[in-house]
Amino acid sequence: MNVQDQHLDALRDIQRIMQRSSRFISLSGLSGIAAGVWALIGAIFAHKWIGDYYTKYEDRGFTGYDFHQLKLNLLLTAAIVLIASLLSAFYFTWRRAGQNNLPLWDHTSKQLAINMLIPLVAGGLFLLAMLQQNEWTFIAPACLIFYGLALVNGSKYTLSDIRYLGILEIILGLVNTQFLHYGLYFWAIGFGVLHIIYGFVMWWKNERKPSAINTQQ
Repeated sequence: MNVQDQHLDALRDIQRIMQRSSRFISLSGLSGIAAGVWALIGAIFAHKWIGDYYTKYEDRGFTGYDFHQLKLNLLLTAAIVLIASLLSAFYFTWRRAGQNNLPLWDHTSKQLAINMLIPLVAGGLFLLAMLQQNEWTFIAPACLIFYGLALVNGSKYTLSDIRYLGILEIILGLVNTQFLHYGLYFWAIGFGVLHIIYGFVMWWKNERKPSAINTQQ
C-alpha cells in the first residue's frame, strides 16, 4: 500500500467517525419489518371490525352502541399496533447498537427523537381533535402524512433512507385524500407494506454482516 492509499484510508476513517457522531446509525431494518408485520395484523383485525359493523348495520340499522364499539375496537387495535411496533423497534435497535459497541441514547439519538416527536405530537393532537368531532374520514391520510413528516424531519439525524420512506408516506397520504373510502387499505400499505420493504432493504444494505456498519449516505 503506497502513501496515497494510506492517506485515503485515513480520510475514510475520519469520515466514518464524523458520520457516526452526527447521525444515529443503529436503526435496525428488522424493526421496520416487525412494524410492518404488526401493522398488517392490525389492519386485518380492523377490517374484521368494520365488516362486522356494516353487517349489523344492514340487519338492524344504525345503533349508537355498535358504532361506539367499532370506535373502541379500532382505537384499541391502533394502540396495540403502536405499542408492539415501539417495543420491537427498541429491541432490535438496542441489539444492533450492542453488536456494534455504539451507545443507544446519546446526543444524536436525542435530536432524532425530538425532531420526530414534534410532527408526531402535533399530528396526534390533530387526530384527537378530529375524533372528538366524530370526523373519521381523514384519519388514515392524516396518520400517513404526519408520520411521513416526522420521518423527513428526523432523517438528517439518521440514515438518509428514512427520508425517502417519509416522502413515500406523505405522497400515499395525499393520494388517500382522493380515495377516502379506502383509508384502511392505504393505511395498511403505508404502515405495513412500505415498512416491510424499507426494513428488508435496510437489513440487506447494512445488517447482513453484523460486525459491519454501512455508513454510506
